[in-house]
This record gives sequence, C-alpha cells and structure tokens, in this order.
Amino acid sequence: MILGLIQGITEFLPISSSGHLIIIPWLFGWPKHTLSFDVMLHWGSLFAILVYFRNDWSKLLKEGFWSLRERSLKGPMERKLIWFIIIATIPAAIFGIIFEDKAESIFRNPLLIAGALGLFGIIIYFAERLGKKKRTIQDLNIKDTILIGLAQALAIIPGVSRSGATMGEGLFLNLKRDQAARFSFLLSAPLIFGAGLVELRKILQGTCNASPISLILGFIASFISGIISIHFLLGFLKRNSFNIFVVYRLIFALLIIGLFILKGF
Repeated sequence: MILGLIQGITEFLPISSSGHLIIIPWLFGWPKHTLSFDVMLHWGSLFAILVYFRNDWSKLLKEGFWSLRERSLKGPMERKLIWFIIIATIPAAIFGIIFEDKAESIFRNPLLIAGALGLFGIIIYFAERLGKKKRTIQDLNIKDTILIGLAQALAIIPGVSRSGATMGEGLFLNLKRDQAARFSFLLSAPLIFGAGLVELRKILQGTCNASPISLILGFIASFISGIISIHFLLGFLKRNSFNIFVVYRLIFALLIIGLFILKGF
C-alpha cells in the first residue's frame, strides 16, 4: 500500500515514480520487487487517468473511430490528437523492448537514479525559464509529437521521470504549463497499458514475487492517490511554476548520494 501511494503521487508529479519505487525499498531494506509489481502499481495510475479524463477519452476514441471510417483527420481537435498520442507512444515502446533487461538490472543503480534526477531537474528548470508558455494542445503538430515521444522514451531510465521529460519537452515547445501536463497525462495511458499487458503474462505464470493481495492493495492505493495527484497538479500549474519540483529533485538526488556513501556503497 505504501508503494502504491508513492506510485500514484509520483507518477504524475515530475519527480520520477520508478526512481522512488526503487529508492524507498533500498533505503529501508525491503525485499526487492520485480518490474511486474511496478507495472501493476502503474496500472492503478492508468485507471486514475482513464477515470479522471473519461470525457476526453470518450471523445478521443470516438473521433479516432470516425477518422478511420472516413479516412480523414478533418474535424474536431480530438481526431488528430488521438493519432498524435499513438505516434508519440512508439519511441517509448521501442526503447522498452530494447532495454527491458537493463531496466530490470543496470538501470536500478541508486547513483544512476540520483544522476538522472539531478540532470533532468536542471533540464526542467531551463525548460521553465526558456518556454514561452503560449501554446495549447490544439497547437501541437506532428513534429512536436515526435519530440515529446522521444522525451518519453528516455524515461526507461529511473530518475528521469516520464511526466517530467514529457512536460519539460512540452515547455521547450512553448506549451502552457497545464497544457503540457494534460498532454503528458493522456500520453501515459497507452504506454502503461501496453507494458501492463506484457507483464500480466508473468504475473499469471507466477513469476512475480508479490502476493495477489499485495498487488490488489497496491493497485487501489495507486489509483486513489493518482486521481488526487492529477487534480492537484493541473490546478497547481495554472498558478505556479515547476521550480518546486526542480528543487525537490536536486535535494532527493543529493540525499541518495549521501545515503549511498553512508551505507558503504
């Protein structure tokens, strides 16, 4: 349940959910959990996205259907947006297939996570400073979509933060803060769903080291805290910058390095 709460909160804040899910158990000496368990927690976040943005998804799926039937992208904004989301998901899917083994092993090194937290914290800072924050989701084009998709692919490295990378790239592309966050949230759904399907096979085969009850409790905790986190961030970014998250990332990175040294490497 604790890991589920952490997942739901940190998935949507630009501070790296995967980094927290690795560091917290490492810090307290809890048994290691597999990527399958992480994905089930992420599915709690997925359902939070689907429920919170249910009206958006209804329009997106409907317009996606009509775009195929009419073989045209002319019409409401959602008709293009659904295809932009699909296109932006492709780079991360490819990276996930190529680096799946490393994501389970090498990428879980605390120092690597600390470095990613700090580096991408600085990148988000410059995105906040340099972005003009004038554009909305309606202004996105295919080039913007590909760039945001490539940024999302980098989140295979724990500490980068999927939401942080995509929101940061959105800021570099001059999106308004809340618009960058909204697109980031919608963009996460296909990726989490796809990864969940792949890992569900492992869970059904019994290769996940978590009990069914822990998976269920983690899922519920992630779902509830995810909805709260989404609602909070969308409101927060209408009035505030990303700087507080930059400071948090830098402090967390330094804390990890310090603890790594104290724990004797």
